Amino acid sequence: MASSKSARWAVGDIFQTQIEKVAHGGHFIARHEGAVFFIRHAIPGEKCRVVITSTGSSFNRADVVEVLEPSPDRVSAPCAYAHRAGCGGCDFQHISPNRQRQLKSDVISEQFSRIAKMDVRVDVEEVGTPLHWRTRSIATTNSQGALGFYGARSHTVIPINDCIIAAEGMKMSELAARSWKADVRVEIATSNMNERNIALAPTRTEGKARLTEGNQILHEEVLGKVLEVSQDSFWQSHISAPEILTRAVLDFAQLRSGEHVLDLYGGVGLFTSAILDVVGSEGAVDLIEGSKSATADAARNFAHNANVSIVTGDVAKLLPRIDAADLVVLDPPREGAGKVVLSEIARLAPRAVIYVACDPAALARDTGYFLEHGYSLNKIRAFDLFPMTHHIECVALFLPV
Repeated sequence: MASSKSARWAVGDIFQTQIEKVAHGGHFIARHEGAVFFIRHAIPGEKCRVVITSTGSSFNRADVVEVLEPSPDRVSAPCAYAHRAGCGGCDFQHISPNRQRQLKSDVISEQFSRIAKMDVRVDVEEVGTPLHWRTRSIATTNSQGALGFYGARSHTVIPINDCIIAAEGMKMSELAARSWKADVRVEIATSNMNERNIALAPTRTEGKARLTEGNQILHEEVLGKVLEVSQDSFWQSHISAPEILTRAVLDFAQLRSGEHVLDLYGGVGLFTSAILDVVGSEGAVDLIEGSKSATADAARNFAHNANVSIVTGDVAKLLPRIDAADLVVLDPPREGAGKVVLSEIARLAPRAVIYVACDPAALARDTGYFLEHGYSLNKIRAFDLFPMTHHIECVALFLPV
């Protein structure tokens, strides 16, 4: 609970404080007169003036308004919209790329220490340039039809004239110069085969996005294979992520010809595509995915592979139907797989499990669950697939204890 001193703080109050360390979620921790603050746009070790943006019973939120003693890792943000009143997307642009990765490593270690009670140290690996990497983006228009992105913790649209983390194939400056309908969500995707599509959806209702430009299906080439990806199917957003993650999965898997593999939350079949080359015609892959759009794509992608089974549905509900597997690959959504799924995986007694995770907190929690069922973390790699932001992608190998 907050102390009596912290209870007096109000939104808009300004004070000086020393920044202590990075926190999960892109914030930085400071303590001031008995209160804990989660602060945006800071760097550990800095002395800053901050303004309170929200208060709570256990912690408060604040933004940096002036840096009094800057970190040597502070840089000028390359984007004009990367500031406290600007776009809420790139929360690390004020930090040098090397320090960004160090901070992400710290977050992984802290999450495993706090949640899984484990000492895990891993370097976050650099992946290409920190700009022009994003191939999927959701923009929004304001009431005047100007294209932009939401501000941090806000529904206010910040109009833009470009987005420098967007892949060049998105042509964001051209899109920003257009006149759009007011109050619509603009879903933009580009492929590594020079395709682009755009779909629009209302921001005020739950309406489905409607394709307005380009083809419904994009084509992505990964390790010599071309996969179809529909507009509303998931695909990794970093231009290099599909190849980087596939190679990491294959390295950890050490697959053998003839093996039976489960590809859980398998999407359109990114990992299945590479796994098939190794397990061969004598092996088999069961792909389970909740998205009907993604499994429809997967069905086309593997229409000529009789040894691939594709099932649409809830992984937790479908796993009990499976009796055995040599190896399991899972790439769950941000909230992780959870206790029920991990229990079912352990029941199958695979020789190894490879977990692709976009949230280190969920991975740490699930690592603890896995240990309860006889599987321990053997190796982990982390990749900077979301540079300029606090997000991290990990690939973890679990083996029977």
